[in-house]
Amino acid sequence: MTETAVNADPAELAKFSDLAHRWWDPESEFRPLHQINPLRLDWIQSHLPLAGRRVLDVGCGGGILADSMARKGAQVLGIDLATKALKVAQLHALEAHTTNVEYREVSAEALAAEQPGSFDAVTCMEMLEHVPDPASVVRACRALVKPGGWVFFSTINRNPKAFLFAIVGAEYLLNMLPRGTHEYLKFIRPSELAGYCRAAGLHLADTRGMAYNPLTRRYWLSGDTSVNYLLATQRN
Repeated sequence: MTETAVNADPAELAKFSDLAHRWWDPESEFRPLHQINPLRLDWIQSHLPLAGRRVLDVGCGGGILADSMARKGAQVLGIDLATKALKVAQLHALEAHTTNVEYREVSAEALAAEQPGSFDAVTCMEMLEHVPDPASVVRACRALVKPGGWVFFSTINRNPKAFLFAIVGAEYLLNMLPRGTHEYLKFIRPSELAGYCRAAGLHLADTRGMAYNPLTRRYWLSGDTSVNYLLATQRN
């Protein structure tokens, strides 16, 4: 079985590969990722200072989060199955002289079998809603982190408000994202993700929501998890 047959949707990989050359353009389709990245980074650091840590970024795409964590002093490995996005990430690391980040085309499940318990922290951001079996990715993340280590997730809730904001609003009205970026049925309720975490042996430590004002184009963390949300967990 090939790597991409493990737990990935070929259509999803193609979607992000086609846009790969625009990943580091802050005014492109990836503008929202550039805008929320400082919030994600500060939130991660509030739970685990990154300097000197070995960190894995699952579903790293073009490397926006992986590169920023490396610049905070972590030794970062970013993994993805979208070949073109990884090449963009590698090129950016060379151009930006980010020496303590590397990238590999490998699934979380395959890496978990190869390097169990190897990382101080694992991040899996805006990725679970794009795979056929998100619980499998959660289990792999738990296997990859050291005992007592941290695993951070972010994804999108599944409810009518999330449909209106994340699909109708972001993709069709505001044109913040390419149409077809998200599929509503792949969205994950916080209770579902918390259940995957508990079943995998991860303790839920913190939950935060992320809000957006389309008039000011500003994002911020909040207590409202009705659309975008983040979970911080620790390995039992």
